[in-house]
Amino acid sequence: MNETSVLDDMMRDRLVAAARAAARNAHAPYSRFGVGAAVLLADGGVVTGANFENASYGLSLCAETVALATASGAGRLRDVVAVAVIGGAMDAGGVPRGAAVVGPCGRCRQVINEAAQMGGRDVTIWCAAAEGDAVERYTVSELLPHAFGPADLGIGV
Repeated sequence: MNETSVLDDMMRDRLVAAARAAARNAHAPYSRFGVGAAVLLADGGVVTGANFENASYGLSLCAETVALATASGAGRLRDVVAVAVIGGAMDAGGVPRGAAVVGPCGRCRQVINEAAQMGGRDVTIWCAAAEGDAVERYTVSELLPHAFGPADLGIGV
């Protein structure tokens, strides 16, 4: 599958919808802020993740990290082309709500950068609202300029 063709509006919408569906599985009893992420692979496949909080807050995992770790576990980290992320305050039914666009935190930007450098591409990141049509498009190099990565450790990618 051509990487340019997979980054069209239809794929963006599919990826944002997958992130929204994943967010419904967020385990966020402490923050009550559900986040979902969807990772697009070079062959058009999609891997999702939701945030996973822990009573020991530092052990919590962001949705983007969960999705990328799943891709890596399947041997697909080098195949990451794009990531969509959404988030919002959870309603009584556990569904994230809100019209504010949510982007990846600094840690997740670094994790996305690892996948980007391993795959030799500038990964697209779609930041979206939990509800509505608001979507903003960035690349990981825009969100994390001058990033530290495998090449800085002398590791060929």
